[in-house]
Amino acid sequence: MKRIMLCCGSGASSGFMANNATAAAKARGLSIDVKACAESEVEDYMDEIDLVMVGPHFAHRLPALKDIADEYGVPVVLIDGDVYGSLNGEGLIDQALKLFKN
Repeated sequence: MKRIMLCCGSGASSGFMANNATAAAKARGLSIDVKACAESEVEDYMDEIDLVMVGPHFAHRLPALKDIADEYGVPVVLIDGDVYGSLNGEGLIDQALKLFKN
């Protein structure tokens, strides 16, 4: 199972995105767990996740999040703006799958 953590300022908008992505993964029969959290909580989950995806409106915090995640060997990426803006769970899963292949 792959585990993805979505991150934004408070975790609210990423929570909606996580729900949509979870439904998309389930519909495809993929073993992917998608959760959401606030930036202040990310480090609490680093040893439990495979990928951190950050809301594009929170891009200014990307370097700090990468510093935290690097210690755990967890990649951190920005979610595509169009995907996030439309809460496109399918698009998020597509983006994550490309990253998992690399």
